[in-house]
Amino acid sequence: MRALVTGGAGFIGSTLVDRLLAEGHSVDVIDDLSNGKLANLTDARADRDHDLKVHQVDIREAAVVDLIARRNPEVVFHLAAQADVRVSVAEPAFDAQVNIIGSINVLEGARIGGARKVVFASSGGTIYGEPAASELPVKESHPLQPLSPYGIAKRVVGDYLHAYRELYEIEYTALALANVYGPRQDPHGEAGVVAIFAGKLLDGEPCTIFGDGAQTRDFVYVDDVVDAFVRAAEKGSGLLCNIGTGQETSVNELYTTMASAAGVAEPAQRAEARPGELARSALDPGRAKIHLGWEPWTDLATGVREVLTWFRG
Repeated sequence: MRALVTGGAGFIGSTLVDRLLAEGHSVDVIDDLSNGKLANLTDARADRDHDLKVHQVDIREAAVVDLIARRNPEVVFHLAAQADVRVSVAEPAFDAQVNIIGSINVLEGARIGGARKVVFASSGGTIYGEPAASELPVKESHPLQPLSPYGIAKRVVGDYLHAYRELYEIEYTALALANVYGPRQDPHGEAGVVAIFAGKLLDGEPCTIFGDGAQTRDFVYVDDVVDAFVRAAEKGSGLLCNIGTGQETSVNELYTTMASAAGVAEPAQRAEARPGELARSALDPGRAKIHLGWEPWTDLATGVREVLTWFRG
């Protein structure tokens, strides 16, 4: 398969690139390296048996359309994004330029290049808004009611995917990702709490829990997520599929698990709750199991040990 991965130098994207190359596929990576790192692709680039090309391009640039078309991929995995919800609130126009206009450029390149499918990284934590506790774990049938420009952009791209399917017969699968964690996640900037805790625990710095720590998230391991992307290249066409565990884990439980694995006995520091923070979140992965043959297999204790091992290295 000729695959193209936007955001392929990022945390999830580079892990997907490694998986695709290991399976013998040829891969083009598009990444502007604003957040992604070439270091994430060091091993992939060093292996002369790999058919890998890396293109440093911003998806907002019109040139990306011609680039994708010329590379003629069979499947486009679209992961490039402005992924900080706080930035989207502060700079909604910038968020729309990257996440909507950039996505249209990717779709146009896929159309002109004759791609058969686009697999899109959506956001399970934002597109559903704030479901009631009784609706958790949330299903894909829940109304899409995003409360941030970032979530709105993800929903809008879903509409574009549907339109391109109807207009140009380009198949798609949109994957609504839960809180993805794993090796290569950057503990600085807009990072997941697992990476932040790992960096601080191993540096001997105190971790901070905002509010009472009872807020929950659905933590899903990056290798499991990548497996869903690979399966979606052939399955789940025309669908939005949740990629999560269906299980809620509180921040308090996460800290206890990680501190124990890191050999740290000190409790976390406490700080005022952050305004607007989602109280509870979990995604029902039942549709992915039916249509992709996918389900998560990495439990949290195993996953955080892998993260800590990577950070130590």
